Amino acid sequence: MNHMNNLSEAGPRAGRLIVLTGPAGVGKGTVEAKLRADHPEIWLSVSATTRAPRPGEVDGVNYHFVSEGEFLAEERAGRFLETAVVHGMAHYGTPLQPVLDHLAANVPTILEIDLQGARRVKERAAELGMEVVTVFLAPPSFDELVRRLIGRGTETEEQRNRRLETARVELAAESEFDVVIVNDDVDRAAGELWSVIAREYGLD
Repeated sequence: MNHMNNLSEAGPRAGRLIVLTGPAGVGKGTVEAKLRADHPEIWLSVSATTRAPRPGEVDGVNYHFVSEGEFLAEERAGRFLETAVVHGMAHYGTPLQPVLDHLAANVPTILEIDLQGARRVKERAAELGMEVVTVFLAPPSFDELVRRLIGRGTETEEQRNRRLETARVELAAESEFDVVIVNDDVDRAAGELWSVIAREYGLD
């Protein structure tokens, strides 16, 4: 498999939302942190959630922490690009206006989200006439993904097995995405992701 599938060579197109997804444990956060360290001009969308902040989390940085009433009112008003309910409890959503504002200003804009969220974004973006480039971060192999998840040591065996089953489903959806980047080296993967962004925003 190629590390990165090429998009059409139609030249740079400003204002495209970069949607990054991949299975749990693949290293999305690590690659993203390296990318942002090298290219601080990138803007990463901050989700809203109704769950309580965890220790060390900062409102407006990690998430926008809101009440359920506030969230549902915003959702009814159509102010989210996508929403989801996680574990039947907490609501999560991508605020739409900040995304539109950054795209309009031609600021490289990234949304990191799970597979189902990426599908919802594609559907809503089509309704809004917004263009997106979907990027799938893949592990070098399924065995390596298993090793990374076990290496975390933060989950029970039941939780890990559930994540692995989800990962199998997510890996099977790889062909739905515009670009596939294999995360076998963080620096290289971050560089490839920047190449996608630079092409789309005319920065190369």
